[in-house]
Amino acid sequence: MPHFLPAAAVGADSAHADIQPAYAELHCLSSFSFQHGASQPDELVERAAALGYSALAITDECSVAGVVQAHEAARRCGLKLLLGAAFAVSRLGVDGGGRVGGGFGAIVLAHNLLGWGQLCQFITVARGRASKGAYQLGWDGAEEQALWATLRDCEVLLDFSSAINIEAAYAVSTCAKGLFGPHVWLAVPRLLGAMDAVQQHRLQQLSHCSGVPLVAAGGVRMHVRSRKPLHDVLTAVRLGRPVAQCGVALQPNAEAHLRSRARLAALYAPDLLAHTLVVAQRCQFSLDELRYQYPMEAVLPGHTPAQTLHQYTEEGAAVRYPPHSHPGGTPSVVQQQLEYELALIAELRYEMYFLTVHDIVRFARSQGILCQGRGSAANSAVCYCLGITEVDPARGNLLFERFISRERDEPPDIDVDFEHQRREEVIQYIYAKYGRERAALTATVIRYRPRSA
Repeated sequence: MPHFLPAAAVGADSAHADIQPAYAELHCLSSFSFQHGASQPDELVERAAALGYSALAITDECSVAGVVQAHEAARRCGLKLLLGAAFAVSRLGVDGGGRVGGGFGAIVLAHNLLGWGQLCQFITVARGRASKGAYQLGWDGAEEQALWATLRDCEVLLDFSSAINIEAAYAVSTCAKGLFGPHVWLAVPRLLGAMDAVQQHRLQQLSHCSGVPLVAAGGVRMHVRSRKPLHDVLTAVRLGRPVAQCGVALQPNAEAHLRSRARLAALYAPDLLAHTLVVAQRCQFSLDELRYQYPMEAVLPGHTPAQTLHQYTEEGAAVRYPPHSHPGGTPSVVQQQLEYELALIAELRYEMYFLTVHDIVRFARSQGILCQGRGSAANSAVCYCLGITEVDPARGNLLFERFISRERDEPPDIDVDFEHQRREEVIQYIYAKYGRERAALTATVIRYRPRSA
């Protein structure tokens, strides 16, 4: 049966202090858990690598917004990155931002590409249930159980670290075991709060009764303990009070940081640390696996994407260079550029991206909605012939490789501005054509800097 070291051994000089066990941190909030995490994703990754962790999970609250920065840092450091999210769950279905009504936490980690898709869809549903900036997740009821059951290719850690009702926790644990089988765990944070010993005893009982194993999970909020004052300020901002008036809402100590493996060996029994490696081994998904999958609605019947793009480009060239002003047809220099661009687009398989943007622009123009492509897309003769941009490549010497390059090996970026008053019409057209389950608005995280003041 899993066990803990005696409380008297915590922090004491012992044989455990010299042990450097392998460890994967499975629960870590970054600054993308707004006003909860006090460290940037890259800081967390770099610190975990410096401590010799086997892996690090970035599990922001109902969000995966921080994983791109973490992925880039992990690639530089050579650290295995686990991708997931954390959720506050109310058994009574109350707003996910609070843990009332027997609430608990859940950490979800994607095993593979399918699991990543399931996690993203899960987040979308939770966000869509609540007002802007919030989310809503429950546990009881057929609808809630069906939603949780969609996480088939994920690892799930249940977090009962707040004051828990053992009977309610047992009901959730046994139900979760039925849903997720061997892929569900009880998270053990060991943050050395006033009720730490009581919580650990309850978790031991819960594991024994439910058959759900225990696993170490740090509940990390910062990469080093010196970020504690900043975390206090973030908490005060979230609550709208001075720091001095936040009381027990503040973290009681600075333990919610990435701790050394020797420190972890002094806190946890070896099997709890070893279980983190089991979870990490099951989670093999990387953002490098993601590829664009464009909708096929813009392809002409009986045509391939390449044939469709060729046809639309030829039709557009005839409009751009009409016989009355260009008796010889499309200028030879433009025709050569079109052939070069179309060949490269076909080689890199970007036809559907151009066709999708062309379809949206064509709709806007058909409705008299002002629109204009801009940026490096203006370097493209194909974009000009499709009506996406208004810069004639025959009248300039623009470098197409600024837009698409074989060496860069990344999709192009076509920015199109639509007139503000009628932009919503374009958005609704996209929803109507592709379906709301396949179209979405993206959000960017704004950071305020002195130069913006």
